[in-house]
Amino acid sequence: MRSVSPSLPWKQKSPFSPAMEAPNQELKSNSFIFTFTFTFHGGHQNPSVHHPTQTDDLIKKDKEKKRGQRMKMKASEFRPTIGKDGGSGSLIPIYMGFLLLATTTTLIASQTIVKTLPGYPGPLPFKLETGYIGVGEDEVVQLFYYFVESEGNPDEDPLIIWLAGGPGCGTLRAFFYEIGPMQIKYGSYMDNVPALQLDPNSWTKVANVIYLDAPTLTGYSYTKTPEAIRSSDTSSAVQTAEFLRKFVKNHPRFLKNPMYVTGISYSGIVIPIITEELYKGNEEGLEPIVNIQGYIGGNPLTDKTGDINSRLEYSYRVALISQELYEATKNDCDGDYAEADSNNLLCKFRIDEVNKRVGDINIQQILDPDCDPTTNLVRSGNPMISGNRKSLRANPIKLLPTLSLHKDTFCRGDYYNYVTLWANDENVMKALNVRKGTVKEWLLCNLDMKYNYGKPSMPLYEFNVKSSVVYHEKLSKRNCRALIFSGDHDMMVPHVGTRNWINSLNLTITESNWDAWYSNGQDAGYKTTYSRDNYSLVFATVKGVGHTAPEFKPEECFQMVKRWFVNKPI
Repeated sequence: MRSVSPSLPWKQKSPFSPAMEAPNQELKSNSFIFTFTFTFHGGHQNPSVHHPTQTDDLIKKDKEKKRGQRMKMKASEFRPTIGKDGGSGSLIPIYMGFLLLATTTTLIASQTIVKTLPGYPGPLPFKLETGYIGVGEDEVVQLFYYFVESEGNPDEDPLIIWLAGGPGCGTLRAFFYEIGPMQIKYGSYMDNVPALQLDPNSWTKVANVIYLDAPTLTGYSYTKTPEAIRSSDTSSAVQTAEFLRKFVKNHPRFLKNPMYVTGISYSGIVIPIITEELYKGNEEGLEPIVNIQGYIGGNPLTDKTGDINSRLEYSYRVALISQELYEATKNDCDGDYAEADSNNLLCKFRIDEVNKRVGDINIQQILDPDCDPTTNLVRSGNPMISGNRKSLRANPIKLLPTLSLHKDTFCRGDYYNYVTLWANDENVMKALNVRKGTVKEWLLCNLDMKYNYGKPSMPLYEFNVKSSVVYHEKLSKRNCRALIFSGDHDMMVPHVGTRNWINSLNLTITESNWDAWYSNGQDAGYKTTYSRDNYSLVFATVKGVGHTAPEFKPEECFQMVKRWFVNKPI
């Protein structure tokens, strides 16, 4: 991973991978498995999962945390920390001012109807609401959301919540690039910010969509006390479930709408936990009762060992490595690459040989250029943007070109600077009614939360759920629907590993078994349908796309969910 000067206040995860990061290079001198961040799996082992009671106990502890049980952190301890690479330091100082400011203020849930946005000419042709809902103990965590009512039939269309990956990535990524009602008009400016245009494939045409900045310190979300800045898989899931109940309480019009928990990439860890929490809460009589019907996971990280391991088989299937190297590596590493024995020198040698072959491949989309010359595919982490907040704001038209800075090369990551520029504009924050003084910098992704495979935690986040497969198992015993989709050119979370954990659920294949599905009369991917009693699951690949599938093929993904929401075959 390229170093970033600790003096630069704008440290964000690369737009190439807003979703997740695996091991960073500072580990490679300690253990070869982290050098081989493109870690692999032969695809024949069942996904590893936590024992059901283990994660349940963690959730119970999150819920039962008593007042006064705080992290031992004083305001005076909020200071920068510099990592080994000089650039993995904490972002805690950015938040110190607003944390102390917010503690003196009593806040209630807020809602703002946004009629216009900087960058868009005229009134918005859809209903946009922004606001905060407090969750956690004393509601010290203030989660910011964007809510767009369905442009179809808002009284009957599904109510979905969309969660970004990371963890710690702002949901404006989805709003502008994936499933939202607006797009950035690249190279055009209006009101001193990037110009906006409507997205014809917005999921808001068929659903009421909540775009949530979660966990805390993501996007515009913040916390009122320094003790609450740290989150985890389990606490984030519990707080998101709490948010949803409070949202429908504040919006009783949508109490009867079918509810689905949805999201992309790292959110695959928390999506089934949140969904199960909502079902359990209904059983326990929590008010209001929500009409939870199921969940959607796009390119979902689910089993952290199995998904990482599956990259080896995937690389062989798409002809990036030879059959001989694939079989030798699988045999010499015993099929375990993510957690291989560091004393197994032959396994280390095989992994190094794989690295040589895939080193210049883009792990997010194997057909896209690998635009970071200092980092190759086996980083499995993501390149950082070299630059800083001040330079981007100094002359946006000059510094945010429509073409890549890499001559004659399309680099998808160049486009994400636009949303950072837009989101940090003072007039934008005013239009969205972002609480003044709560966020000093909107970040595409908060690096102090980003997932690093092999690390148990980051400064602001604990990765305390290794696998959420157990929650899919629980949901398979409920009256529940699931849609799981993967880009077939995604090597970050390959469809190979996703199929492995789905197969471990021992469901029955029903109408389709790797049959083609279509969009505009063309083969858009392949689908398999499963069921068990009142549970159904559709798994679909999306042809030709990488990680965060809706960004690559928005029309196909829109058609897929449009059919699925109304119980039609995709």
